[in-house]
Amino acid sequence: MEQRSSEREFREVLTKGLATCRRNLVTVAVFSFVVNLLVLAVPIYLFNVSDRVLTSRSTDTLVMLTIVIVGALGVHVLLDMIRRFILVRIAAEAESKLGAPVLSAAAKASQNGSSREYQTLGDLQHLRSFITGPVLITMLDAPVAPIYLLAVFLVHPHLGWIVATTGLALLVVALVNQKLTAVSFGQANAFAVRANLQADAMARNSQVINAMGMIPEAVVIWGRETAESLKAQIIAQDRNILMSTISKFLRLCTQVAILGWGAWLALKGELTGGMLIAASIVGSRALAPLEGTIEGWRNFIQAKAAYARIKTLIQNSPLNFDRLRLPRPEGRLTVERILFVPPPTKKVILNGVNFQLEPGESLAVVGSSGMGKSTLARMLVGSITPTAGSVRLDMMELRNWDPRQLGEAVGYLPQEVQLFPATIKANIARMREDATDEAIFEAADLADVHAMISEFPQGYETTITVDGSPLSGGQKQRIALARAFFGNPCLVVLDEPNSNLDAAGERALAKALARAKEKGVTVVAITQRPSLLKSVDKIMVMKDGAVQILGKRDDVMPILTGRKPGDNQARSLGDGSILSEG
Repeated sequence: MEQRSSEREFREVLTKGLATCRRNLVTVAVFSFVVNLLVLAVPIYLFNVSDRVLTSRSTDTLVMLTIVIVGALGVHVLLDMIRRFILVRIAAEAESKLGAPVLSAAAKASQNGSSREYQTLGDLQHLRSFITGPVLITMLDAPVAPIYLLAVFLVHPHLGWIVATTGLALLVVALVNQKLTAVSFGQANAFAVRANLQADAMARNSQVINAMGMIPEAVVIWGRETAESLKAQIIAQDRNILMSTISKFLRLCTQVAILGWGAWLALKGELTGGMLIAASIVGSRALAPLEGTIEGWRNFIQAKAAYARIKTLIQNSPLNFDRLRLPRPEGRLTVERILFVPPPTKKVILNGVNFQLEPGESLAVVGSSGMGKSTLARMLVGSITPTAGSVRLDMMELRNWDPRQLGEAVGYLPQEVQLFPATIKANIARMREDATDEAIFEAADLADVHAMISEFPQGYETTITVDGSPLSGGQKQRIALARAFFGNPCLVVLDEPNSNLDAAGERALAKALARAKEKGVTVVAITQRPSLLKSVDKIMVMKDGAVQILGKRDDVMPILTGRKPGDNQARSLGDGSILSEG
């Protein structure tokens, strides 16, 4: 039930999930309206002091007027504080609501090997900064500008037209600013994302970079993207500054025009000194939101683009589609003439691959490097969708299984093993908090790694660091093997499971495959080593992305070895000569 609730929250996060945030933004807008109305207390106070108190010389009027205005300013400050408090909570709620769906969608979208989608997490920070920053407050103040303008018109129509004309001019400046900076800001952000991806790649390959003296080259690649980002940003910033300067000049000239023309009207007896001062202050307040919006246009553009990327990522995610939860699969795997041509190379990686495995059967896939074996492995667990053809688990295509249910029914050991910085126990349990100790031990026992784990001083509680310490490459592979068997999956796909194993690890892997067969687990193993072939039921040889040989182990082994049936000696399958002999 919790799982269904979580899936529903993902699909509705942009509608119902953010409904509270939208309602609170409306509340902030109302508060902003009242806050800006209360700002009129200052010019009203100056007007009355100048035109009534100073002329009547009434102390009582001054005291009462001051008390009322101070009270109004107190309410103004209180409401302004409250709206800022609300904005902080809106930002926190928006990030908390969007954070999990964005990370889930990024994880799903990055299964093809790109980590670009994870950059969207940075967009959440941009969005939060914009909500709590001064630009949004300035934009929320803008709806009160017509009331300020009306107040200036009430003082004198001439002064109202001066402010209105300047307001229209500032709107034109804002539109021009948008046209001039939108493309450059977009380019700057795109290059910044690419630079961040390069930095991320440097972090993942830090050992290789340091070992082979590749730091200067890596820095140059990062610097090239960063330089392009800075160039585009400078162009956009220069244009934004130019427009901001023009808007500031117009506003200052408006102040001069109001005071100058107001003084001329005062000399004619059409205005008083208090009215002139009040009109100057109110006119300035009417134009301030427009000028502030122009100055903060960059932040608005970035926040708008950030939300657009977040929205696109979530809406386009396959996790949006509701899938029927089917009965637990038995492990019948059917691969029907799959074709895979990844864009943009248009090179055929897999071509007409076709086979079927019954529950409990095991298949070894062999062939030279670059023949599409790892691609096939990723396709069998749903990480890649075939260009044509289908991969079915218990008659249902993988894309039509509920993602969570499919993940629980499938075990996968990738060629490049990565473990989480957590305990061995947590890694075997796939980081699930509801995993029982019995299930963890069962997976470790099935993978025959319990004895190895027992040798660590802290056993299953041993903490694995980011770089995999204190485990060796072979130990990491064996822990990942136990993770693949966690939860009694019906299908396990192993990509080079013995590439880092010693003789003891090879024996443990053979035992694991035997136990998996006893439990009825369907196993597909990608391998280059002949030792693993003894533990499978079928062997499939691939060449140029197509199936060259497929059959039972005892029938295929003599073809691979070039020896008579019954001769158990086999040579390495790593070179291309085996395939040519077939």
